[in-house]
Amino acid sequence: MPDISAIAPYAKHFARPLDDVAADLESYAKLLGKWQAVQNLVSRETLAQVWTRHFADSLQVLSLVKADDQRFLDLGSGGGFPALPLAIASKGTGRSFVLIEPTARKVSFLRTVARDLDLNVTVIGRRSEEIDSRETGVPDVITSRALAAMPQLCSWMAPFFGPKTRALLHKGREHVEELTESGAQWHHDVVVTRSDTDPGGVIVEVTNLRGKSVI
Repeated sequence: MPDISAIAPYAKHFARPLDDVAADLESYAKLLGKWQAVQNLVSRETLAQVWTRHFADSLQVLSLVKADDQRFLDLGSGGGFPALPLAIASKGTGRSFVLIEPTARKVSFLRTVARDLDLNVTVIGRRSEEIDSRETGVPDVITSRALAAMPQLCSWMAPFFGPKTRALLHKGREHVEELTESGAQWHHDVVVTRSDTDPGGVIVEVTNLRGKSVI
């Protein structure tokens, strides 16, 4: 049964009624359960708590999204978090989502969800470092969840960053150390927001990302 209460706190940010978003998320959950048998999309321990551990965790990003954010780029999309729940909640707004994921079976899953739920989603089945940023355009928002440490993430994100691009990144307890490490290699402005769903988690907002010159 869908746990609508888990996503209800974010309904004010949805582009359509809560029940409609919940219905699409339930379809997504069923596809996730079906595909999980052949491709490890999420940890098995969290599959039973998909509404809280994955859907609500993804949708909390909406509180940091601006009204004029239209182009989203998601790195290392895996099972689709946070990008697919954001796309589901944004249906009808004109927002577009580009998902980058190199694993072929995960690419097939992401494309199946996007097709079945009629989402404004494009999936690119390559590593981010193999993609020319001209293929994706300059995003307003870059998202990523549980992909890599901050120094590596900065390296992957930098080619796609424009002057107004912001990254909204799910990070864990190690974010302080990671930001110290990335600060040694990269200039960036950072705002940290505590996660609603993970006591040790945060959403790290990164702006003005650029590499430091090596002397």
